[in-house]
Amino acid sequence: MQGPPGGDVEFQDASSSEDCLSLNVFVPARDTSGRDNAGDALPVMLWIHGGGYTGGGSSEPRLNGDFLPGKGVVLVTINYRLGVFGFLALPEFSAEPGGRSGNYGLMDMVAALRWVQSNIHAFGGDPSRVTLFGESSGSFAVSTLMAIPSARGLFHRAIGESGSALAQGYATLDVRAPKDQKLADALGVKTAAQLRAVPAADILQAVMQAKMHFGPVIDGHFISEPLTSTYLAGRQMDVPLLAGFNRDENSSMAKRMNVWMWRALAVRRFGLKAGDFLALYPDDSDAELRRSAADYGGDSFIAYGTWKWMEYHRKTAHSPIYRYRLDLGAPPSKFHPEEIAFHSDEIEYVFGTLDTRPGAVWRDSDRKLSEQIMSYWTNFAKTGDPNGPGLPTWPTYAESDPVLHLDDPISVRPDEHRARYQFLLQMDTSR
Repeated sequence: MQGPPGGDVEFQDASSSEDCLSLNVFVPARDTSGRDNAGDALPVMLWIHGGGYTGGGSSEPRLNGDFLPGKGVVLVTINYRLGVFGFLALPEFSAEPGGRSGNYGLMDMVAALRWVQSNIHAFGGDPSRVTLFGESSGSFAVSTLMAIPSARGLFHRAIGESGSALAQGYATLDVRAPKDQKLADALGVKTAAQLRAVPAADILQAVMQAKMHFGPVIDGHFISEPLTSTYLAGRQMDVPLLAGFNRDENSSMAKRMNVWMWRALAVRRFGLKAGDFLALYPDDSDAELRRSAADYGGDSFIAYGTWKWMEYHRKTAHSPIYRYRLDLGAPPSKFHPEEIAFHSDEIEYVFGTLDTRPGAVWRDSDRKLSEQIMSYWTNFAKTGDPNGPGLPTWPTYAESDPVLHLDDPISVRPDEHRARYQFLLQMDTSR
């Protein structure tokens, strides 16, 4: 259940439904004898879709699983409860026998991981080599599940595309519950039983009218503490991590900003540190201002949080980390008329589904990059190391902070923007 799709989301489903706890399994093609080409059990990649925890689904054409398994993996894509149905937090739910409040969508993800452990061998998958990967809120979920005791041991590698939950963090139940109670009040219900009796469509309509948003919560059970505390104490799963983001995660600010607005924003958000901000995001020319506004928009939305995840994991874990940035601007399409590396741009490259993007005329460089990304991702799923024959070498994210730039051609350079993220960390009240 969800509202109308927004942005660049399209579905093959006819409609949304409460009956959503399903998953899809894609395996490599078999030869004419019916024998698996791969032979031995294959590594498994389990995908968590994005959509801000309020929308999305596995039936998006760009998530078609016909191509990635050709690289020698079993692919699983899942659905999970969204919005109010996935994350409503009320103390009465916690008081029920075995009850939990909020986080049902995340619990669905854990249930899918358990299903894989019990059943994926029947599809030729290796339950001891499961890679959890996702984009946007799906990447937020990966960073969260790495810190959740109930997910421990259910996956063995992690890929995060554009997002982590270590920037803004999650509210505690005592903070969230009074806000969520407003929904029950608006529906005129007094008990959990009465709320469950309300038709899902009516609940969804009330949420949309009130413009309410729901996401994970520190409930004291499923999520017991802030994720920053978990990672800094080394209580997260010590698994190999491949993570990164796109150059233009949020360029909307650049389209409406002028120098006076920019400097006012600096003072409003950073006070006495406004000069430090403007030194990192300068505005000496119109072109520089546009680039700085796009950079800060992307940093505050996605890049900083993803960087913080890698940094905190590096502090306390021993497993290797691989960091990337997608730089190659995609050709204009129905949803994105500009040639930029926008938020979610990498999805079609990862799944090998470029031709599902409406209106895009792809170049040879795009198809080459897609093949390279698919190889990096599946190599990582196989061994915990993305490197392999025919690919530019991808070094681990060690003290020199190397970043693999997914571009034409692929290159490796030291982190050119570390000072920006360190400044945002200094101003981060959740750190």
